[in-house]
Amino acid sequence: MSINDESKSVEQRARRSWRDVDLRAVAPFAALLLLLIIGALVNPNFIGITNLANVATRSAFIAIIAVGATFVISSGDLDLSVGSMVAFVASLMILFMNSGVIADPMLMLLTAMVLTVTIGAACGLANGLITTLGKIEPFIATLGTMGIYRGLTTWLSQGGAITLREPELQALYRPAYFGYVLGVPVPILIILLVTLVAAFVLYRTRYGRHVVAVGSNRDVARYSGIHVDRVRTIAFVIQGLCVAIAVLLYVPRLGSTSATTGILWELQAITAVVVGGTALKGGAGRVWGTICGAFILELVGNIMLLSNFISEYLIGTIQGSIIIIAMLVQRSLTRRS
Repeated sequence: MSINDESKSVEQRARRSWRDVDLRAVAPFAALLLLLIIGALVNPNFIGITNLANVATRSAFIAIIAVGATFVISSGDLDLSVGSMVAFVASLMILFMNSGVIADPMLMLLTAMVLTVTIGAACGLANGLITTLGKIEPFIATLGTMGIYRGLTTWLSQGGAITLREPELQALYRPAYFGYVLGVPVPILIILLVTLVAAFVLYRTRYGRHVVAVGSNRDVARYSGIHVDRVRTIAFVIQGLCVAIAVLLYVPRLGSTSATTGILWELQAITAVVVGGTALKGGAGRVWGTICGAFILELVGNIMLLSNFISEYLIGTIQGSIIIIAMLVQRSLTRRS
C-alpha cells in the first residue's frame, strides 16, 4: 500500500469514528458547558464555586427523582405521580416524627428514615402493579395515583402545613441537607452516590439490560424470556426509592410540607431525563445525562435570577420550552444516525 493510500485509509477511519459518536449522549454536556459560558458572561459571580455548589445542592431533589425516572422511561413507561408522592411521603415522615412514639431522638430519626424509604418503595410498587397487573396505561395509572397522593396529603395536613415540631430532632436532622463532608455539601455527595449505584445497575447488571430491552420492544423481550411485567414493576419501585431519598433531603431543608409540595416536579424530572438524552419512548437510558439535565434546569433558573433579561416567574415556561426543544433535537439526531 502506498503512502497516499494509507493516509486516505486513516482519514476514512477518522471520519467513521466521528460519525460513530452518539450525539444524543454528548449534547447535554455540550449544552451544560454553553450555559456555564453564558452564565459567566451574564454575571461574574455565576462561575464562583459557592454559586455553583448552591446550584448543585438545590438540584438534588429533581436530580435524584430523575434518576429513578430514567429507569421508568427507559422501560417504556412514565410516572406522573412523583411530585405528589414526595408530598405524601414527606407528610407521613414528619407526622411519624411528631408522634413521639420513640423517646430517643436518634433512634426516632433512623426509624423515620427507614419508614420513609419503605413507604416510597411501596408507593412505587403500587404504581407498578396498577400499570402491569391492572393493564392500565402508565400515563393514566400514575395520573390517578397523582390525585390519590395529593388528596391524601391535603387530608393529612387539613389543607395546611405539617411541620416538624421537635427542636432536638430538627437540630439532629439539619446536617442531612446543610452539612458538609470534606468541604462538599451532603446533597451533592448523595447525588453522586445515587448516580453511581444507578449507573452500575443500568449499565452493568442483567436487570439493566432487561430494562433497555423491554423499552426497545416488549414483544421481542417477552419472546426472549424476559419477565416484562416484573422488569417494569421494579423500575417503578426504583422510582419510589429515589423519591424517598429526595424526601430524606427535603424534610431537613424546610422542616415542613404541605399539599403544594412537589407541584410540577414530575415535569422537571421528565425534562431532566429527556434533556439528558434518554429516549422518551424507551429503549435507551443515560443516567449521567439525566444528572446533567437536572443541573441544566437549575442553571437556567440561576441565570434568570442573576440577570435582568427574563423574569424569574417565567421559569415554568422556560422549562416547558426546554422539554419541547429537547424532543425536537432528539428526533433530529435520531434521523441523522
